[in-house]
Amino acid sequence: MSSTALYHAHAATLPLWLLRESELAAFVASQPAHLARWLEGQGFQAERHRVLPLPAADGRILGAVAGVGALAEWDRLTLWHVAGLAEKLPGEDFHLATELPAAAARQLLLGWLQGGYRFQRFKSTPPPTQRRARLVPPASADTAGVVRQIDASFWARDLINTPANELGPAELAEAAASMARECGASFRCLVGDELLRDNYPLIHAVGRASHQAPRLIDISWGDPSHPRVTLVGKGVCFDSGGLDIKPSAAMLLMKKDMGGAAVALATAQCLMRRNAPVRLRVLVPAVENSISASAYRPGDVLRSRRGLSVEIGNTDAEGRLVLADALTEADSESPALLLDFATLTGAARVALGPELPALFSTDDALAGQLQGCGDRECDPVWRMPLWDSYDEELGSRVADLGNVASGAFAGAVFGALFLRRFIGKARSWAHFDLYAWNGRERPGRPVGAEAQCVRLVDRFIDERFG
Repeated sequence: MSSTALYHAHAATLPLWLLRESELAAFVASQPAHLARWLEGQGFQAERHRVLPLPAADGRILGAVAGVGALAEWDRLTLWHVAGLAEKLPGEDFHLATELPAAAARQLLLGWLQGGYRFQRFKSTPPPTQRRARLVPPASADTAGVVRQIDASFWARDLINTPANELGPAELAEAAASMARECGASFRCLVGDELLRDNYPLIHAVGRASHQAPRLIDISWGDPSHPRVTLVGKGVCFDSGGLDIKPSAAMLLMKKDMGGAAVALATAQCLMRRNAPVRLRVLVPAVENSISASAYRPGDVLRSRRGLSVEIGNTDAEGRLVLADALTEADSESPALLLDFATLTGAARVALGPELPALFSTDDALAGQLQGCGDRECDPVWRMPLWDSYDEELGSRVADLGNVASGAFAGAVFGALFLRRFIGKARSWAHFDLYAWNGRERPGRPVGAEAQCVRLVDRFIDERFG
């Protein structure tokens, strides 16, 4: 658990100073002569991510300094300034000796815990463990809230990192059911032909070729008198591309194609654990997009829950199909807020890269508020347009619409426009096209899964609904 990196001290702890470059000279001047010589001799310049233990005269460690670089104001401190500190410091118990405003103290705590994530489930001989540094939580930080968000994030990352042979639609449903039980929520799951019986034909069509039956995970929680908030997450546990099969290189990361489901479930866990005053519903269409004699085909025309017929132009555009049926059900209840999360398009990554999920919304105020919360939480998103004049390119000669456009441009926009066809009653809707993966190693961000948008949405719902 992430909280093992925290220490609620009742005994002596060592001081940890965070230093900006502009404060270094004054700090050095305030120290005893032997420490000033030590800092100068080690070439410590308060560089970002630079950590230096401070020795006592007898050789023991008496504290440590950590640089945060050329930070103009403490209010601009982010978790990424301090992520990885616990790995670089000696395995001692520390308290923060630098006075920080509450927002910065919270970012420090987020970064401290974020840096502790490792996925080693399948290592037969895990790397040798050594005692990690622990931190007394700063008094001004919202420790319970930070731990709640970090625990949810770590759970989502574990789900995304787990390979598809260990996490298919059935196992994803089991994980969701366990979380629902823990949080006192109701859980329902439609499996296989139950989807046809209850009119979820697109989810069934996409998932029917797998040895694991497709399913729709449905979680409900909260007081029915509270504002209705619905989260929908794309749960494609592996995406081969279907009959429009992906090249092998493009399949290497397709265990993460359920990243939207992991984010929706983790966000729900956050909300339920803090008893948010909302009536929460979570819908996750969980499928594997496989190839067999029963696979759906290019050129097929499929009915949707909404009644619209969809011509299949490409079986590798499956995420929008399963989301369409789930969104139709979510929209039917006229929620005050409807959010969906999906690793939907490579085009969003071409446009914005891996760290910046694309945000689409029909509600300008909602989009601005979400983007603002993302900025404050260091969990950013960037709004992209639902460009109306492109909508006609989703037309079909034989059906109500196609699942892909005829051209190669604006793929993320077309994906969002397709989803918009299945929204009509929700008072506010937003779609997050995210990557859910770190492709390069950085402090607090090892190569592997990333739970984007969890902190953002948790904060937004707190600000909007309390």
